[in-house]
Amino acid sequence: MEEKDYKLIKKAIKGNKNAFERLLKKNYEQIYRTAYLYVHNKEDALDIVQEATYQALISIHTLKHPEYFMTWFTKIIIRCAGQVLSRRENIVSLTEGISFKLNSDIGVVDNDSLYIIEAIGKLKENYRTPIILFYYHDYSIKTISKMMNIPEGTVKTYLSRGKAELKKKFERERSYG
Repeated sequence: MEEKDYKLIKKAIKGNKNAFERLLKKNYEQIYRTAYLYVHNKEDALDIVQEATYQALISIHTLKHPEYFMTWFTKIIIRCAGQVLSRRENIVSLTEGISFKLNSDIGVVDNDSLYIIEAIGKLKENYRTPIILFYYHDYSIKTISKMMNIPEGTVKTYLSRGKAELKKKFERERSYG
């Protein structure tokens, strides 16, 4: 983390709304993509970003370690996305493309990225969250463990099972399509 970002976060924690706004603008793309990976629809992703931003703004004073700002914010996004998904009965099809580096781990090419992202959205929550955090955000197993409040071994299991489920779905799709 850059010293400049660290100082901005410290200011935001102390109540400086301009500093918080600058942090939000700097990290907006990552924040939006995280929300989008969960809901696969622009409107819901924007709603999640708005709600997560509000929740972060009113609770930033509780952030004890400025270096974990994005980890903390990502937890808020995940919680908001979970609320949206629990209200929704069906998953909306993906309409925008996002390249996802998970492809190499399960043996697919870029043309299949859209299908993979859609398939990730259909995974069980306990598999989907570690997959997104590990492969999309490059969080370590240890960090994911802390974010999800589960043992590291469980994170590894969820990653392994999630990848296996994605691979199975992809191979099934490949054989039919």
